[in-house]
Amino acid sequence: MQTLLFIESNTSGTGRLFARMARAHGLHPLMICADASRYPYLAEDGVEHVRMAADDGAGLPALCRSLASERAVAGVTSSSEYWVGTAAAIARELGLPAPPAEAIARCRNKLSQRRRLAEAGIGQPRFAPASDVAEAVAAAEALGWPVVVKPVAGSGSVGVRLCRDIGQVAAHARTLFDAAPAGATGAQVLVERFVDAPEFSVETLAGAVVGITRKHVSPPPLFVETGHDFPAALAPEDARRIAVAAVRTLAALDLRWGAVHIELRLTPAGPVVIEVNPRLAGGFIPELVRLATGIDLIDAAIRLATGRPANLAPSFQRHAAIRFVLPRVAGRLADITGMEAARSVAGVCDVALYRRVGEAITLSGDFRDRAGHVIACGDSEDMAAAAAERGRAALDLTIAGDAR
Repeated sequence: MQTLLFIESNTSGTGRLFARMARAHGLHPLMICADASRYPYLAEDGVEHVRMAADDGAGLPALCRSLASERAVAGVTSSSEYWVGTAAAIARELGLPAPPAEAIARCRNKLSQRRRLAEAGIGQPRFAPASDVAEAVAAAEALGWPVVVKPVAGSGSVGVRLCRDIGQVAAHARTLFDAAPAGATGAQVLVERFVDAPEFSVETLAGAVVGITRKHVSPPPLFVETGHDFPAALAPEDARRIAVAAVRTLAALDLRWGAVHIELRLTPAGPVVIEVNPRLAGGFIPELVRLATGIDLIDAAIRLATGRPANLAPSFQRHAAIRFVLPRVAGRLADITGMEAARSVAGVCDVALYRRVGEAITLSGDFRDRAGHVIACGDSEDMAAAAAERGRAALDLTIAGDAR
């Protein structure tokens, strides 16, 4: 049996599904990770793992070479954006299928990404880097208000904040600089002119557009994704403009191998690229794609990583939507009600909670705030979205100390 090596992973969700899909393909999944306790599904599903820090520059490649000498390795990959570049570099070293590691690294640095897109003439927000608080403030004043201040690396909207004045920019930039690793040199933040327009994402694989997702985000100043609808019901010309922008973006970043998730906003002047992630979408978007079209992006990603053709032909067409359960306040989760009511809503196909009664609830202002989800399907985007909304409304999380 051939082995598929995973370099770290998502701690839940797609991470577990990647390992299960590997087995469905007759492959033996083996994860290399620094701390197996971060991945409960390894023990629950009996997934083999080897302890090694993925940032061990010499040790990790040596370990992978050793494993490849002992067994038949079909591919090396990762479901985590933080390690896709490392996995790509090792796969290339072993002569296995992978995207160009240098393109992954360039894309994951948001400043490098912005500069490459600017060179290609692709629509994006006006931007400027800053190496200290004073530069961040000066950049914001030059770009015009409001602005978004974000770290140059990361995902899941971590550290991304809308700022409307000098005080807010200075405070948030200082927070980001203070969070930089001890001893780090050359720390930067990115300041961008805010684009106030509907948000979408384009899901692509091997340079092809699979579909367009409508995204729902929390009110400013944060950008917590509260739900997704797939496929977005768009006017044909709008869908065409978004797809063209996505394909041009892939070419500019040399990311025509593997999965890429492109976030953009659609303005009257055209699409504006907000961010490009060299991985499958998070937020259960691959599951929405599967429910709406029959296209399994995780299956396709495993196939590409092991040198086999991926099937991106839809087998049916409907709509799917997800709405996330977001606690209003931090505290201790005292009770959860409405699970059966949510499941009984017509169109709802999945209800899940990620927190347990008695667990501490913290609010970070990003994807980590999600406490659960409701997924629904329907014959139209509106039908699926409405069912997911009704399902979410049926759920009630009681937080100790919540005085609402």
